Amino acid sequence: MNDSIIELQDLSFAYNARPVFKDVNLEVKNGDFMAMIGPNGGGKTTLLRLMLGLLSPHKGSIRIFGKLPREVSHHIGYVPQDLHINRRFPVSALDVVLMGRLKPGRGWSWHSRKDRLVAHKALDKMEMGVYCDRRIGALSVGQLQRVFVARALVTEPQLLFLDEPTASIDTKGQREFYRILKELNQTITIIVVSHDLMILSSYVKSVACVNRNIHYHGHAEVTGEMIETMYHCSVEEVCPVELMAHGLPHRVLRTHEDI
Repeated sequence: MNDSIIELQDLSFAYNARPVFKDVNLEVKNGDFMAMIGPNGGGKTTLLRLMLGLLSPHKGSIRIFGKLPREVSHHIGYVPQDLHINRRFPVSALDVVLMGRLKPGRGWSWHSRKDRLVAHKALDKMEMGVYCDRRIGALSVGQLQRVFVARALVTEPQLLFLDEPTASIDTKGQREFYRILKELNQTITIIVVSHDLMILSSYVKSVACVNRNIHYHGHAEVTGEMIETMYHCSVEEVCPVELMAHGLPHRVLRTHEDI
């Protein structure tokens, strides 16, 4: 039985004739928790948008659950990088989450009993249930980000995409956020874009290094070429870099060819 949830085959895409990807391939298994890392402009967000069906490849194919992305969008949750929201607007955390249950032809203020139950359940999963009635302007950045994830969860997705979800959250908040995501990963496949190498060995299961190409690693490990790709310097220049994982400093610097 094929347990792949995402399959990219010979994928090519360009913006205004400027190539972003050319003939790239990627396979993500059901139940994975994958981090996409790489430099700004390397194509991480573009790759997410292609997998969401918001962009169409110029060549090759994308299959999510064996179908085109737009055909399974109801099984996918998405938290984009830039969420513009007026924090002065008089809505509660619960109101924001309920927006994820909106359907065509229904007013935003009307929700069924099931909608509310699902919204409360999503907030509980993100450990935000006690803040359900709090105005969004009174929430911290980290708490608000959890609310946005809860909004993505109310569609009860099988696959969750997050684009730089902890960019404005302090280190302690980041650890708590990824701990919750790790728990969600028990039932949901997760793909997260991040620049934070510290999360790799502690939370995620695999890594995709994205910079005009895709190098997939089926284990949470920092390699020499990942660092070269992200920081545009040689392995020798960054060998002193150490990562704290499970309370212990260590280096893991292998090339893609060694894997």
